[in-house]
Amino acid sequence: MKIYLNEISGLWQAITAMYMSKRSWTREKELDIQRCCLANYYMPGGKRDVEKPLTEEMEDYLSKLFKWAPNHITLGRFLDFAFTVEGMHRGAQDDFDSHAMRLGNRILRSSTRLASFGGNEKSAYYQGKIMTTDEMLEKLDIHLSDFYDDGEGHVWRRAANGYIREEFADDQDVKRGLYMLCIPSNFTFRCNATDFAHIVKERDSHGHAHPELKEAVEEMKRLLQEQIPQLTDEYWHKVKV
Repeated sequence: MKIYLNEISGLWQAITAMYMSKRSWTREKELDIQRCCLANYYMPGGKRDVEKPLTEEMEDYLSKLFKWAPNHITLGRFLDFAFTVEGMHRGAQDDFDSHAMRLGNRILRSSTRLASFGGNEKSAYYQGKIMTTDEMLEKLDIHLSDFYDDGEGHVWRRAANGYIREEFADDQDVKRGLYMLCIPSNFTFRCNATDFAHIVKERDSHGHAHPELKEAVEEMKRLLQEQIPQLTDEYWHKVKV
């Protein structure tokens, strides 16, 4: 499984929003914040070169923003993160998908209806832990027939993890009924910082989730903190969501 942080967006807007409540905003301040963010987060996807330190001005803006954001949760909703996840098993992906509302329904994943999966495909987590029936039959040198006539007018064709009636053999809606939850799946999503804090609380190493999903969320946290040092584990668990 691989996790990619594709984009950070809305950082300057989140910082600017911090100055609105007490009417300390000015257009000059807003332009200064934009300039500062651009000078520090200038790489593709609004990211920064982690080998270069943030400027003191940027550090100051970030410290102030993430001091107030845990309680003033609207600030975090201006800040968006975009990720791609490669190779998570379908069961864990479904668990992550349960947070689709927190993502503003901004998630797209590999479809078991539009894509085909092989019978022995498994995510990295399950490699060496489970064997499909097909794998075990191959190891035992047991060969099943490619076709089976049930004597009741139906011929069944061999497929991944079982058999399908001949007339449905190429029907994706039928084929996916044999897919297992260990199949590797890819998805991409976008989430704001406030709602991501909820996902962290539920699915990181402190929460209740499948080990592969916990691993994914921990890696997302690491990638984000690499870009924005104030996004610590303590910060995520302080956000009031």
